[in-house]
Amino acid sequence: MQPWRTIESVDTAEGQLDLRQRGDRSFLITIAGRVLMTSEAHRSEKDLARLATAAMGDLARPHVLVAGLGMGYTLRAALDCLPPAAKVTVVELNPVVVTWCAGPLATLTDGATSDKRVTMVVADVARVIADARPGTYDAIVLDLYEGPFQSDSRAHDPLFGIAALKRTAAALKPEGVFAVWSEERSEAFEERVAVDFQLERHRGAGGGRRHVIYVAKPAIGRPRFASRPDPDIREARRPSGGRRGRPRS
Repeated sequence: MQPWRTIESVDTAEGQLDLRQRGDRSFLITIAGRVLMTSEAHRSEKDLARLATAAMGDLARPHVLVAGLGMGYTLRAALDCLPPAAKVTVVELNPVVVTWCAGPLATLTDGATSDKRVTMVVADVARVIADARPGTYDAIVLDLYEGPFQSDSRAHDPLFGIAALKRTAAALKPEGVFAVWSEERSEAFEERVAVDFQLERHRGAGGGRRHVIYVAKPAIGRPRFASRPDPDIREARRPSGGRRGRPRS
């Protein structure tokens, strides 16, 4: 088996960020030695995009926010589901990840970042959502580190806390969709999000770690919570570790 070789390394607040390659199409992104993502395992990223776009319904010109970029698989899957007139704003904290996705990783996603529907923004997505005008987005799709699982005890988390969820609801159109990937189920997040959203929990079946995708819409006189097992979502994404603003999709 071929060894991994490091293509590029950059320093970040969380540690050294590496892009590694083995062969023609096998890639890893690691931070401080921890694997954040691999090109060999990305099914749940596709499911996140599929569930979010399906929940929007048949819109001719939807505006979707996707954060973060990672290797671009969530973006690619979203583009494959969206109509030609869609607008996709991609928010990524680390500019080097944008460069990687437009360079050595571009073949993995058929150049998703160069799609004419895509606008790339290098920023903290919490700030982008906070600064958004009311009713800007038809969907907000968050694929960040462990997701809300890491913020269980953080009611003031900048993305998954009480005030943050109200900002997200405000940034969405009345029938907008809020979709979130989480490494594991977060009951605390479910309680917080159900205040302002009608929430569904999708997760895989079978053995091993089962990741969770939350899909929510602003709650207007509807039941607060529904759980929907989804046997297609059970891929092992990455080891634990990391923090908000991770360079991945």
